[in-house]
Amino acid sequence: MSRVPVLTDKAPKPRPIYSQAIVANGLVFCSGQLPKDLNGKIVEGTVQDRTHQCIANLRAVLEAAGSSLDNVVEVNVFLSDMDDFAKVNEVYEQYWGDIKPARTCVAVKTLPDRTDVEIKCVGLIKPKSNL
Repeated sequence: MSRVPVLTDKAPKPRPIYSQAIVANGLVFCSGQLPKDLNGKIVEGTVQDRTHQCIANLRAVLEAAGSSLDNVVEVNVFLSDMDDFAKVNEVYEQYWGDIKPARTCVAVKTLPDRTDVEIKCVGLIKPKSNL
């Protein structure tokens, strides 16, 4: 089995201890994305604003790997406060259509950079067209 790291400049640069994603056996395993802009700063505003940023970062990594949000099969959401659950869901449901990915949402004591949300996912790689 081969493992291919994914690195795109359309998402925040990862810390040197992990890859933005790994492609293996037709799947892309995305590392958790914090709500950082391309300069590495946590976006200001509401938890909804930060959720949008997490998903935008995941979209960029997925696309760099040859996938997309439409091909996501599993999502894991990490919240520092479960009181934000409904607010995060307001944003989350805007990104996935009729077939929702399997999902876990867990509360954690703290997240890196003291943010309130982090999201990771697994997606299918789009088959290459023979045209």
